[in-house]
Amino acid sequence: MSKKVGITETILRDAHQSQAATRMKLSEMLPIADKLDKVGYFSLECWGGATFDSCLRFLNEDPWERLRALKEAMPKTKLQMLLRGQNLLGYKNYADDVVDIFVKKAIENGVDVVRIFDALNDPRNLERSIKAVNKNKGICEVALSYTTSPVHNEEYFVNLAVKLKSMGADILCIKDMANLLLPYDAYDLVKAIKSKVDIPIHLHTHNTSGTGDMTYLKAIEAGADIVDTALSPLANGTSQPTTESLVAALHGTQYDTGLDIKLLSEIAKYFETVAARLKKDGFLNEKVLKVDINALIYQVPGGMLSNLINQLKEQGKSDSLQEVLSEVPRVRKDFGYPPLVTPTSQIVGTQAVLNVIAGERYKMVTKESKGLLRGEYGQLPAKPDPEIVKKCIGDAKIITSRMADFIEPEFEKSKAEVGAYYRSDEDVLSYAMFPAVAPKYFQWREARDKAVDYNLVDVKNKVHPV
Repeated sequence: MSKKVGITETILRDAHQSQAATRMKLSEMLPIADKLDKVGYFSLECWGGATFDSCLRFLNEDPWERLRALKEAMPKTKLQMLLRGQNLLGYKNYADDVVDIFVKKAIENGVDVVRIFDALNDPRNLERSIKAVNKNKGICEVALSYTTSPVHNEEYFVNLAVKLKSMGADILCIKDMANLLLPYDAYDLVKAIKSKVDIPIHLHTHNTSGTGDMTYLKAIEAGADIVDTALSPLANGTSQPTTESLVAALHGTQYDTGLDIKLLSEIAKYFETVAARLKKDGFLNEKVLKVDINALIYQVPGGMLSNLINQLKEQGKSDSLQEVLSEVPRVRKDFGYPPLVTPTSQIVGTQAVLNVIAGERYKMVTKESKGLLRGEYGQLPAKPDPEIVKKCIGDAKIITSRMADFIEPEFEKSKAEVGAYYRSDEDVLSYAMFPAVAPKYFQWREARDKAVDYNLVDVKNKVHPV
């Protein structure tokens, strides 16, 4: 029996987030949008994740304008975004009213598929955004953040899949952000989930450890319906397996994607120039392009690896990378085995850096590490080390309820704080996500619209071309 496999293309989001610090510009996307729209992808991931932050902080772009422009340029293709549950696109829990309005506006502005995940797989952190996507008639794809640990086994993920389906998922995503899901384990896991739920299974992985293509093949044989790939100029390494290669591998089989390899090759040729620019500007780091089997030991996802490299570079400690990578799994164990994905990857990664640089473990503890141990981000998969908890937060009370239940409505307060910069509710949401960054973008926008030489206006007050 033939079964066409759907492809989600990631080159406009996760590929350049994982390899090039999310620095691809809208002006580099639009010239090729017409051809991308003709491919016939299941969806094209182009928004959410770190793109929102990067647009405002580094590129002087309005992320909402980016979304609308991409939707206009690719009307036939479903646009997909990545949403961090109650964290939305920021790094903390937001009030329910902000979640509701954000999801509504994302779908209104052009998002078709909303992939929702929670770093801790805490269903309480997913519930509100699932309801919001369903209410606004979006396609609700809910993710299981995949990891391995003494508590994360096949039974754990199957039970979670059943729970998420019952909560309103239209599609289930196995989100293997650190390329830890090995081929035969993928086969078994997809089979097991398929035996319990009757909705499509979408598999997301990377190629950090070089096993991604094999994982996709085995998962497809087990019944996976959709997989994430990236066009070759920004594929592999910490990014996704290559689109053209998988399409070629499945061509003529019962799993044929139906995509045109010649068209994909044309589009890839265009992105070679974009990748060259990213490399020239110093964003495409060679370290993230190589196969690193140590990823299976350290469990560091692509975006986290590039962040660690940058953090150490800023501290003048680039030669400590290996020591930090060894410290990451120790911190993760201390903290109750959280999956390493935003924001927990940043929390664990930064704490590992501090532990190494300080020369003493937990001599310096970030506010976010304390919050994670207190339960501010949700329920940890396992009980954290009590001695580490004591050292980091003392006798502070542990939160066992859903954190968002304690957060008062925030939207109107944020709207008032935006003040004279307000042009739309989307501005309020940008401010709510990034209150320290959005005003600088709004100031830049005002200068631009007053025909000031905005090439010299930058959010970090450094002169650089926009």
